[in-house]
Amino acid sequence: MAIRAGLIDEIVRMAFDTVRNNKMRSGLTVLGVVIGITSIVGMTALIRGFDSSLRESIAAVGPDTIFVAKFSGVSMASGADFQELLKRPNMMPQDAEAIERGAPSIQMVDIILGDGGPPTQERVYYAGERTKSLNIQGSTEAYAEVMKLEMELGRYFTANEVQRRAQVAVIGQTAYQALFPSVDPLGKTIRIGLREYTVIGVVAERPSPGFDVGVDDFVMIPHTAYQKQFGIRAYRMGRGEMRSILLAAVPRPGVPRERAMAEVEAVMRIRHNLRLDQPNDFDLLTQDSILKLWDQISSATFFALVVISSIALMVGGIGVMAIMTISVTERTREIGVRKALGARRVEILWQFLLEAVFVTSTGGVIGILLGSSIGLLIHLASGFPVSLPWWSFALGMGFSAGVGVLFGMIPAIRASRLDPIEALRYE
Repeated sequence: MAIRAGLIDEIVRMAFDTVRNNKMRSGLTVLGVVIGITSIVGMTALIRGFDSSLRESIAAVGPDTIFVAKFSGVSMASGADFQELLKRPNMMPQDAEAIERGAPSIQMVDIILGDGGPPTQERVYYAGERTKSLNIQGSTEAYAEVMKLEMELGRYFTANEVQRRAQVAVIGQTAYQALFPSVDPLGKTIRIGLREYTVIGVVAERPSPGFDVGVDDFVMIPHTAYQKQFGIRAYRMGRGEMRSILLAAVPRPGVPRERAMAEVEAVMRIRHNLRLDQPNDFDLLTQDSILKLWDQISSATFFALVVISSIALMVGGIGVMAIMTISVTERTREIGVRKALGARRVEILWQFLLEAVFVTSTGGVIGILLGSSIGLLIHLASGFPVSLPWWSFALGMGFSAGVGVLFGMIPAIRASRLDPIEALRYE
């Protein structure tokens, strides 16, 4: 056993010496492997980081909230024609009232105008300062509870303010920092378009699913005030019309979500005069359906990443095979000497196979370091969330070592089968 361990140690040292003495050749050989492993580790870090952050953002809304939309990514992912989706009836504020009356399991329904379609964007002004274009949204008083908003300052508007179309506003962090960097915003008058609104609250920073996607770029006003200023905006898109309306329904405590969804679905089907044999012309979304859609997207993205990276690994593997074949040819006489001194075929095979694995594994280590560094640099530069799970490193090392075994086997077998007498005669 000690002799066998000594032989393995000698083979490893010989493989290391060969790589060290041929730095340029080895570097060019592992280039494809480095590119492939860098892609796998770097993109895995970004995808996993975005995945974790997105799940936290979605979870903040609550698992039982039911969103009703004209259409969504779920419909498009199922293969529905976009032009046909545009022909669906638009959501209307009256739908929320119908759900509250006709769905006993629903505790509250929020109307969100300026969402669920092309957003309403306006600059916000205060005392000579202005913001970039922000999303202006209208809602009921239930929005803060439905969306689990945390208030940093002040309060959200009340049902009375919604009913009397009060011109009050709750601003996000973007407007707060741009307009009131050193001033208490509560009670101050801001201008949205041509109308003035009194700031009554500031929403705390909201969790972002990744880089700056504008989750804090909003101003909330009562949906009645929104309709008074903007109407219910309709956008012509192709052969259909799109309104920026989204409904959010929250079931009563203890009511199964499936029952609540069934009641909401029944109310909406009646509202849209659908027969029993007709499919829904609206979408019902929950946290689970959104996460399921994301799982499909992320799985497809990761699969595409592996396929693309595999091409680079294959190129690197072909380089390994070519270089190892040249190495066998150059060292034919060395192989003959070793065999004449008693080296067996399996030992020669292991020597060249380990050289190939050592080269590709070195490329794997470099690729892991580069991929991790790229992910961390992107995080530091843009704030994009990054996750570096241990299995991504194991995957990178496994791929790189596997390339060495797969593409180094043929040259190693060729070296082990050389006739010692012919090898000693080789010049």
